[in-house]
Amino acid sequence: MWVTDLISLFQENMPMLTEETVNTLYMTFVSSFFAYIFALPLGVALVVTREDGLHPMGSLYRILDIVVNIGRSVPFLILLVAIQPLTKLIVGKSYGSTATIVPLVVAATPFIARLIESSLQEVDHGVIEAAQSMGASLFTIIFKVLIPEARTSLMVGATIAIGTILGYSAMAGFAGGGGLGDIAVRYGYYRYEGEIMLITIILMVVLVQLIQAIGMKIARKTDKRVI
Repeated sequence: MWVTDLISLFQENMPMLTEETVNTLYMTFVSSFFAYIFALPLGVALVVTREDGLHPMGSLYRILDIVVNIGRSVPFLILLVAIQPLTKLIVGKSYGSTATIVPLVVAATPFIARLIESSLQEVDHGVIEAAQSMGASLFTIIFKVLIPEARTSLMVGATIAIGTILGYSAMAGFAGGGGLGDIAVRYGYYRYEGEIMLITIILMVVLVQLIQAIGMKIARKTDKRVI
């Protein structure tokens, strides 16, 4: 009976739930795209400039390392509120799905940079040394050897990152960020409608599982070790 009531409630609120699910996916994937634009060069720079990297630059590495660590240390909800002036400057307002993309990108960039750094460090040094022995330039090694060799690990990292950003987008509901998190806050927290909150949780879990399944399937296809 309880499940039947939950299904009935879902059907009654389907237009709103569908709209906010779309908003959640919009925030998640657009934020992921822009975060990777910033995080990829940052992650590569961390690998290249480290002490045992392709082009060691201790001072630059330490600066980048500190910046990334600071970025990862700030809780998302605090960051969301702290950069509202920047958000308003960029998109013209500090609330809604589009506005939430700004803090999502800022929060996700250092996290993704670390994932990229970790993935690139897994590349066999023998492959890199072989490219160097053939006279390959730094640019060639990065884009023709390092990144292609790490593609499976990078794909796994992207799957983790997108799932994490999806979770961040739900937190944004406390600041009028839109999406399923906003429904959970408005109905579940302020109006004590626990059934609506439960439905949003189920939808969030389904979305994360779908992203995980698709991402891992793509990762397996890019893994040259899989026969």
